[in-house]
Amino acid sequence: MNSIAVFLGMVSPWQILVIVAVILLMFGGKKIPELMRGLGSGIKEFKDATKEEEEDNKDQSKK
Repeated sequence: MNSIAVFLGMVSPWQILVIVAVILLMFGGKKIPELMRGLGSGIKEFKDATKEEEEDNKDQSKK
């Protein structure tokens, strides 16, 4: 989470506004919720895989 805060600290509010405007122009308002849903499920899958890998590493280190 800290890396996100550092990244956002380097980006000014005007730059964020321009990025959001470009995304709205490219995809439109109706497509954005679908994109965010896909992004959220991808992040969830990544976290689950990372957690599973950490558990496997702990199990292997105990042996």
